[in-house]
Amino acid sequence: MSKGNVRRLFLEKNRSIKEQEKPNQGFLSRNLRKIYPLSLQKSTSSLSLSSLSLSLSQNSNDSSLKDYITPLDRQIALSLRLIGPPERREVPVAITNVPQQPSPDVGDGELKRCNWITKNSDKVYVQFHDECWGVPVYEDNQLFELLAMSGMLMDYNWTEILKRKELLRDAFSGFDPNTVAQMGEKEITETASNKALMLAESRVRCIVDNAKCIQKIVRQFGSFSSYIWGYVNHKPMIIRCRYPRSVPLRTPKSEAISRDLIKRGFRLVGPVIVYSFMQAAGMTNDHLIDCFRYRECLNLAHRPYMDAIPDININVLY
Repeated sequence: MSKGNVRRLFLEKNRSIKEQEKPNQGFLSRNLRKIYPLSLQKSTSSLSLSSLSLSLSQNSNDSSLKDYITPLDRQIALSLRLIGPPERREVPVAITNVPQQPSPDVGDGELKRCNWITKNSDKVYVQFHDECWGVPVYEDNQLFELLAMSGMLMDYNWTEILKRKELLRDAFSGFDPNTVAQMGEKEITETASNKALMLAESRVRCIVDNAKCIQKIVRQFGSFSSYIWGYVNHKPMIIRCRYPRSVPLRTPKSEAISRDLIKRGFRLVGPVIVYSFMQAAGMTNDHLIDCFRYRECLNLAHRPYMDAIPDININVLY
């Protein structure tokens, strides 16, 4: 075969191959245009497919491949990247109802109180919170009264107990331990039968027995106050709580006091009741830190015979 014929045959064969490739390119171009708004360009690079696969896996971070990626490769890579799941974006959202640190005065002359004091709280309970709860008490009769009322929490809440406070004082002679300790069977029965007091006979007997135990403590320690305050070194404990859930129901200190009281014959003096007594007697300041009474009770804890406020036992609970 002559050289001319060979050359002609080779050119015809290349022309037929190119004609077969054109429909494929048109098909790819037409279908990609239906999906993505791109203008595809021809690529003569023999590394286009390999560079495309690497650009998808490495996000085109390999600088050594940048010289081999054609504009067509970049557009295809961008198009295929759009097929995947959309990227998560942080959308700024207007924040509302964010709790802020309230001030003691919430406006209109209304004082900020602990969260468990609500608009529906009874006035006697609000008064107890504002004037008594957390105030250090050092007088034996008052301490005995608070211990007896704390024991009644087994059956009633503070509001129900406080509403009968004056009746209880009359029935138990102002909670004078010496007088209560002398109550006989007749007086115990009459007190238990008083429907206004709503105290079972077993509860009355507990108060009488506790008065007798206080007498023994007075003989040993000089006063019930000296004994009970000795557990906290005569300094109120300050537990800085921001939220009601942070206020403890019992502490290792109340457990220690409870064990010793039970050992000495006291009744209705479990760790939870003892801690309620400690809160009411001001042995611990459990007002929330944004309550107006928190700072006032902190100042009341500063007595001439005590150390400075910074030395008060402080536990932080947020």
